[in-house]
Amino acid sequence: MKTIRNHVDHLFRDVPENEETLLMKEEIVENLEEKVDDLIREGKSQEDAINKAIVEFGDISEIKQAFQEEESKAAPHWLKKSRARLNLEFSLWGSALVIALFAFINFYYTPTVIWFVYPTFAVLWWPLSLFFHWRKQKGGHQ
Repeated sequence: MKTIRNHVDHLFRDVPENEETLLMKEEIVENLEEKVDDLIREGKSQEDAINKAIVEFGDISEIKQAFQEEESKAAPHWLKKSRARLNLEFSLWGSALVIALFAFINFYYTPTVIWFVYPTFAVLWWPLSLFFHWRKQKGGHQ
């Protein structure tokens, strides 16, 4: 049934396609088709049976999460580490730019009152949190 296959393809649109996901999709399609056949035998029209089977099937967020966790485990160790380091570097540069903007605005518009220090403390939480995340990943894999 084309409607069921299209629905399952739509559910798996953001899951990377590999042999395991294709098998999972086929199994879901088969189960939904069996459910539709059972509902038709009970007296439902084909359209009602398809809609009821799809609604009763529900969401596949747990299945998607399992595939994504499996994919992230399969990523090389150096790639995970470099992502955390890259995020830290971006946060440092971003924070420096924001702090420089605050300092410029402070000294340009109100040079007698130094207030840019206060938002600086708030901005520095961003790279600080990513630093601890990076250290945790670095320490956990050595």
